[in-house]
Amino acid sequence: MPGFSQSTFLASPQRVTTQHETLLWTLEEISHLVSHSGHPAETLDNIVQLIQRTFDTDVCSVYLLEPDRATLVLAATVGLRPDSVGRVRMRLSEGLAGLVGEQLRPQVVEDATKHPRFKYFSEAGEDPYHSFLGVPLIDRGLLQGVLVVQTQEARVFSPDAVRMLSAAGTQLASIVAHARTIGQFVAPAHHRLEALARNMWWSWDDDAVSLFRALDPVLWRELDHNPIALLQHIPVARLEERTSALQLHSRINFAYRRMQEYLTSTRTWGANHAGVLWARPVAYFSAEFGLHESVPIYSGGLGILAGDHIKAASDLGIPLVGVGLYYSQGYFTQRFDLSGCQQEDYRDVDSSLLPLERAKDLRGDQITVRIETRTGTIVARVWKLAVGRNTLVLLDSDVEGNRPEDRALTSRLYGGDDRVRIRQELLLGVGGVHALTALGIVPGVLHLNEGHSAFAALELGRQKMVTEGVGAAEALRRISAQVVFTTHTPVPAGHDRFSPALVEEHLGPLREALGLGREELLALGRVDPGDPFENFCMTILALKLSRRANAVSSLHGQVSRAMWTSLYPGRSEEQVPIGHITNGIHVRTWLAPQMHRLYDRHLGPGWTDGCSEASTWDTIDGIEDGELWETRQTLKTQLIDVARMRAARCAQERGENSEFIEQVRHALSLDALTIGFARRFATYKRANLVLRDLESLVSLVNDAKVPIQFVFAGKAHPRDLPGKEVLQEVFMLLRDQRFAGKLLFVEDYDINVGRHLVQGVDVWLNTPRRPLEASGTSGQKVVLNGGLNLSILDGWWAEAYDGHNGFAIGRGETHTSSDRHDARDADALVRVLRDEVIPLYYDRDHDGLPRRWIARMKRAIRTLGWRFSADRMVMDYVLNAYIPAAGGTSCDTNRF
Repeated sequence: MPGFSQSTFLASPQRVTTQHETLLWTLEEISHLVSHSGHPAETLDNIVQLIQRTFDTDVCSVYLLEPDRATLVLAATVGLRPDSVGRVRMRLSEGLAGLVGEQLRPQVVEDATKHPRFKYFSEAGEDPYHSFLGVPLIDRGLLQGVLVVQTQEARVFSPDAVRMLSAAGTQLASIVAHARTIGQFVAPAHHRLEALARNMWWSWDDDAVSLFRALDPVLWRELDHNPIALLQHIPVARLEERTSALQLHSRINFAYRRMQEYLTSTRTWGANHAGVLWARPVAYFSAEFGLHESVPIYSGGLGILAGDHIKAASDLGIPLVGVGLYYSQGYFTQRFDLSGCQQEDYRDVDSSLLPLERAKDLRGDQITVRIETRTGTIVARVWKLAVGRNTLVLLDSDVEGNRPEDRALTSRLYGGDDRVRIRQELLLGVGGVHALTALGIVPGVLHLNEGHSAFAALELGRQKMVTEGVGAAEALRRISAQVVFTTHTPVPAGHDRFSPALVEEHLGPLREALGLGREELLALGRVDPGDPFENFCMTILALKLSRRANAVSSLHGQVSRAMWTSLYPGRSEEQVPIGHITNGIHVRTWLAPQMHRLYDRHLGPGWTDGCSEASTWDTIDGIEDGELWETRQTLKTQLIDVARMRAARCAQERGENSEFIEQVRHALSLDALTIGFARRFATYKRANLVLRDLESLVSLVNDAKVPIQFVFAGKAHPRDLPGKEVLQEVFMLLRDQRFAGKLLFVEDYDINVGRHLVQGVDVWLNTPRRPLEASGTSGQKVVLNGGLNLSILDGWWAEAYDGHNGFAIGRGETHTSSDRHDARDADALVRVLRDEVIPLYYDRDHDGLPRRWIARMKRAIRTLGWRFSADRMVMDYVLNAYIPAAGGTSCDTNRF
């Protein structure tokens, strides 16, 4: 192998021999460059290592032209950061490497940083390097990429050096072209798939999800759709073999490139509207986050809402960091015994199978937070999870040095007694603020998603006392201007209350640091500050420490103002400072791929960026009825298949007889009107309302001409005995022969089950006791998938129903007697099913299409889809809460 000293290569006055100019390596030597494993990425690595050694430079890199023939991507390097491969991309019209490709001739620069075409990539780690020599890689007359060498010293490369590198490029161009042609130039497939799996962006991108599923559909389902677990279960050789056999390389490259474009794009709504949040982001605190079924740190609606919120903030480009707890056992896994009683199992989640990384401070040290209590110190490590452009910070108390009770503190979501709950909330609020401080994040807005995290405001107040030299009262007053509080339920059990003794045990050290007396602190969590017998309420604390508070629907706003009027003596109910921002759902997460493709065809491929605008949906009526109906039938078939499969498997596991198993294995019909009910089995949600008039229900289910059928799912809290009784009542209908084949219960309700239900049912049934449903976003998920809502006029439906975009149960009346209230609603439910829903569904034309039903579907999509999207919701928060809380408004005339 020829050798060249760096000084000869860079600036030797002697001309290098013609042999060296035209033939640096023999064919045999070049053949050794080709990876024995067959991976072009490894071949490119071999090339840059060979050139770097041969020419003795500090850096050698290969940039390859992407299929658009307008963009270069860093494909291999020695000297730059390895993790910048595939991430550094530039147009031919930018950067020095782009200049080489644009002009198709070598470029020599003594100090690249001073050149007008220099483009800095912070992720590349090229700060120490100055000199630049780049030559084009051309094979059969076509540009394939650019070969670059760099050194730390600012030097001029000699003409001989240019000729030598050009000759090397000529010899190696065909190998480079081959790597580029088969689409494996960024990295081996498993590297790119791993990068995709490490950011939750994949979970709301249909193409990325389909890539993982294609690798092994059975294993993908068995592993709960967890891409990291999937990649760990499939040997690398098998994965590459599978990728080649299915010709997935270009799809993997495309998904990876789109993710990088998404992460680096500055052309977002938030870029124009987020204002001061770019300097000081939103810190969004929530006790749970429902991102995907493979990350089980959620239980229900509150967590799903939080997950949709952080995803939508990412899509819109809103600087937001989520703060929560890492639950090593998550919520419980549900199963039923033969008597129909719910049983709870808790399973450890392997953190190595989740896209988590240890959070590090500004010095690069792993972050550990410490919270002082009267009875000892609680220690927690901090994890980071990438959610698109944003980050979710999770605290984990399962660390050495903690007492056993504290190590188990973050094991289960909503488990344990009041002592466990207050310690979890102390860790979430105070520990979460400590974590943000260690990360160097100074939030401009503190958003408390429910009262669980209200202690965060106290800790921020303590910090402000230190940094601004003010007393506690003034510090908390200033902090309250930055706090946004969202309350989610009018149900008393949803508002945590703790005894004064528990508060003093856990808040005592923080109280003393604030300079507050024991009664002064307790007063912050009481309606009557002077009542020594009133427990400390987290919702009251949040309301008192926030300048902006909101409910999650219009009706819930009215209920909340009435509920908390006593907190504001001298004010009428209308003057209580609680507004509302109605919840919405993350469209990309909950929309079925089939419906997504339908909308792509009729609304245009960029429609998701404008999904919160009413005009986006103007062309819905132009979709052919048959096309929409057939798409819906496909989704319904998928739901029936999943429901049957899961019900049969669970029946086998609990020891049902073979006849029963066969019954559920063949239950449900594609032709029957399918009604879905899935949510937490709290008694006020009245899952059994439809059972009050059982004989009427039996007649509707068994009508041979116009039958209906039901799919149920949901969990009751382990300590909610009345809720468990309702659950058992519904579940036991499986044994009632009058409902044989007409009803299924899908066990262990999670995001995956919910996804199939909202995408596949014809009708979504919602029967809360008005006005106890704060919002109810599950029905919103049904809308864009073409299902119709049949609901009590409560929560979001009270402001959404227009008489023609779904169905209403009753007229919005309530009654002081719960029994009379329930009886009246049950009668209304049967009546609307019998007189409106069923006749409309089965009213078919000569093509077999229910034209009037489809018209109602289209009206629902057109009138509701944009209004109840998470994009609209987050925009409302930004414009009406976040920007004012951060002091970024240009005008406020409400106070004039």
